[in-house]
Amino acid sequence: MAPGAEVIEADGLLALPGFVDMHTHLREPGFEASETVASGTACAARGGFTAVFAMANTDPVTDSVARAAHIAALGRAAGNAEVFPVGSITIGLAGERLSPIAEMAAAGVRMFSDDGRCVMNSALMREALQLSAVHGVIIAQHSQDHVLAGPEAAADERSVAADLGLTGWPWAAESTIIARDVQLAELTGGHLHACHITTAESVEVVRWAKARGVQVTAEVTPHHLLLDSQHLRALDTTFKVNPPLRGSEDIEALRAALADGTIDVIGTDHAPHDPAAKQGDFAHAKPGMLGLEQALASVLETMVNTGRMGWTDVVRVMSAMPARITGASGQGGALRPGEVANLVLVDPVRRARVDRERSSSASRNNPYHGLELPDPIEMTFYSGHLSYSRRS
Repeated sequence: MAPGAEVIEADGLLALPGFVDMHTHLREPGFEASETVASGTACAARGGFTAVFAMANTDPVTDSVARAAHIAALGRAAGNAEVFPVGSITIGLAGERLSPIAEMAAAGVRMFSDDGRCVMNSALMREALQLSAVHGVIIAQHSQDHVLAGPEAAADERSVAADLGLTGWPWAAESTIIARDVQLAELTGGHLHACHITTAESVEVVRWAKARGVQVTAEVTPHHLLLDSQHLRALDTTFKVNPPLRGSEDIEALRAALADGTIDVIGTDHAPHDPAAKQGDFAHAKPGMLGLEQALASVLETMVNTGRMGWTDVVRVMSAMPARITGASGQGGALRPGEVANLVLVDPVRRARVDRERSSSASRNNPYHGLELPDPIEMTFYSGHLSYSRRS
């Protein structure tokens, strides 16, 4: 041990590689009332994450080298976690012209997504995936056919929408886009990443594509593993999210697919909103919910405590695999003496009731508020320094 080194008592705790989130909305620039890079990465540290990929739907949109560099610089200034900017697939998220993907890839951008909107134009998506094949980057799709499930779609069509008098979000609006895109990925050799898949049919499409050798990866959110569409019955806008919470059969398919590797990673889709965005009636409230701080808790509750996964699987889906997919060097690796510390200490048994006021986020749209869940995060270390401690 080096002279002067601090000894941290960790009896009963597990040391894991820091988590990597491929799907985070940090909101800055443009929506700082909901979140900033500093507050969002503080959430990340509180959830055990040492790296996050910041989605491009900011204002302005991250559709240039300069804007991507600005996001990365904000992350370095905050110092809570490594921030990788995600470039938009299309300029301004408009779905009409491709962003300068080659130029941004040369500058180090690893993933591109119009998340929040689907790239509906098949020719554009084909071209983006061709560029993926050439430059080794990921094209991450928000799979939502905007004709089948438009802006007014607010709830899962096959479980609760009709009962609640809400416009339904049909399962086919997701799986048909994934089916199109995996075939475009097969055609081009590009890497497709299916964001936040939520239905049994989507799982089957991904499984089919992987069996054919298509370069496709998929993520599931913590909230789609834990929460179901019955939470919408009180019309609490906290539970409005896109894609929507689904029924029990879809949730079972998602859990099985995460356990067997069909779904590769946990992606939080951390989507903070200021109170004004969640006010009013359910149909018109903004979709999205917080996800970083209770991500591990959700995985433990649904997958580990039920015997479907072990701790090595947790490391796989929350750390090693997202780091490997994205090429995030220094993240997600084995813990070895002498390596820069990107790690999290977790208590495998502690539980607590979630309190939305005890959050590092600038927002409070936490769907786990009031639930008793695992409360595992003890300390997070990013780049060799303490980024979060429940002891302080």
